[in-house]
Amino acid sequence: MTSASIGAGWRGRLDSDPTVMVLLRHGVTVNTVRRLFCGSGGSDPGLNDEGREQAARAAAWIHRHHQVDAVVSSPLQRTQETAGFVARELGLDVAIEEGVAEAAFGDWDGHTFAEIMERWPDEMTAWLGSTAIAPPGGETFDAVYERVVAARDRIVETYAGKTIVVTSHVTPIKMMVRHALGAPMSAIHTLELAPASISTVVWWPDALPSVRNFSVVPE
Repeated sequence: MTSASIGAGWRGRLDSDPTVMVLLRHGVTVNTVRRLFCGSGGSDPGLNDEGREQAARAAAWIHRHHQVDAVVSSPLQRTQETAGFVARELGLDVAIEEGVAEAAFGDWDGHTFAEIMERWPDEMTAWLGSTAIAPPGGETFDAVYERVVAARDRIVETYAGKTIVVTSHVTPIKMMVRHALGAPMSAIHTLELAPASISTVVWWPDALPSVRNFSVVPE
């Protein structure tokens, strides 16, 4: 990066308000507890009692730490329920963004890693080795990345200069953080995201984004 581009980036930070994206992973479900693959197109479980308690704590934490302008959610039940706790805490409505839904795991949905390795060993090995390979009947990580970046663009355009809570899932949140960091796709395999955790990305107009925190578990 040249000194001129660095200067331009800092001018963007000084002259314009950033768009702050508070990325909230949903609380736990029965599938989370059982460590099942649970993506788009599966059973779409709601939160269990623990997940609802986690969502309530996250909503209170966000209320204490942010002045939120909008709440956006994946269309899946567990994220909409989590977003509902935030929206009620803040007195806001929930907007749906299809682009931040979880990856589609196809035939693997509802199975554990061990079960998949037993039934689809070659397919799993190939999937682990390349983000361009999809599970049987599912979606590649490369495709998830492209739709998450498109969703980011829509959200930033709609809520420019605002603070938005985006309630989503493990894969899309990792993709959003990876995009902000400019990291290689392999970085998603080194990030561990807790249920109902908060990660905050600041998108500056005409400047580099910044990651303020990652996988913060509210108390």
